[in-house]
Amino acid sequence: MMSQSPLKIRGLRVRAVTVPMSEPHRTASGTITESPLVLTDVITDQDIVGHSYVFCYSALALKPTALLIAGLEPLIAGRDVAPLEIQQLLGKRFRLLGPQGLAGIAMAAIDMAVWDALARACGLPLVRLLGGEPKPIPAYGATGYDGAQGSARVAGAWAERGIKGVKAKIGYPDVGEDIAVVRAMRQAVGDGVALMVDYNQSLSPIDAIERGRRLDDEGLAWIEEPTLAHDYAGHARVAAALHTPIQCGENWWGAQDMRTAIDAQASDYMMPDVMKIGGVSGWLQAAALGATHGIRLSNHLFIEVSTHLLCATPTAHWLEYAEWFNPIIEQPLRIVDGCAVLDERPGSGVEWNEEAVGRYLVE
Repeated sequence: MMSQSPLKIRGLRVRAVTVPMSEPHRTASGTITESPLVLTDVITDQDIVGHSYVFCYSALALKPTALLIAGLEPLIAGRDVAPLEIQQLLGKRFRLLGPQGLAGIAMAAIDMAVWDALARACGLPLVRLLGGEPKPIPAYGATGYDGAQGSARVAGAWAERGIKGVKAKIGYPDVGEDIAVVRAMRQAVGDGVALMVDYNQSLSPIDAIERGRRLDDEGLAWIEEPTLAHDYAGHARVAAALHTPIQCGENWWGAQDMRTAIDAQASDYMMPDVMKIGGVSGWLQAAALGATHGIRLSNHLFIEVSTHLLCATPTAHWLEYAEWFNPIIEQPLRIVDGCAVLDERPGSGVEWNEEAVGRYLVE
């Protein structure tokens, strides 16, 4: 438990790792074979340490991201472990550069680690520190751009594990292939499992409407990112034209992007990425917008902290469950009866498997 004196930040430890995937993850935009991650530890004067990781997408961004995060240490060292104050401090420092890209990732890395340190100091799971309580969050898995047969195989494997939904990457040269993937997956999982599809921003609004109308009779839970993430007007056109709900949000930078999307009526559901939305502090703003406007929120990746946040989100919907980063996590998130389940461990659920971290370390 935290002592009477305010907990202060002593310094940072920042490490870069590359975690290989158990099998390649294919999308309409390319294939991912490994996860370049930056691990951040916020070290306090009472030897309580908060952890976070961020996903750099490309190995080219790995070392620059690590250097940027480490470079922020002089700005926050000696300051109280007060996440909202730290968020405002970093926001001012990057105001001219903007909260997107590597700057946004660096700020989120520190924000998530500071929140984790504060929760640990209070002896509470992050969700309880935020005023919520642990509850089961329905989880869905994903299959890549794997064709009808491959997608059906992966979907069936998820269903056998009790997962309640499966999302497929689509955007094949012909919409008939998109439909074939959905139908093959439905045959593999039966009627009791929700199916979603993700175009990864690969279509124009006109093409998205044409393909979406062909998919409207397939009983999908949602169609995700049919066109460019920041084409709010285009997404609004697609959403207005289709019966199937549209899902967006993983590529929005900060709550301001989310508010712009809401104003444009660009999406029926929303799925902020905790790294891009601004860490825990940014998610709290997004959750307030979702509650105010009655929009259901899911997450994108970062399953440990995202489960805590969804448990504290009034309009929580689904947890996107991916095991990409599990090799470096000491106690991976539990899935019970198709739902993510938290325990009462203090913090956000991120604790390093140091043996694995050492194995995947990038010097």
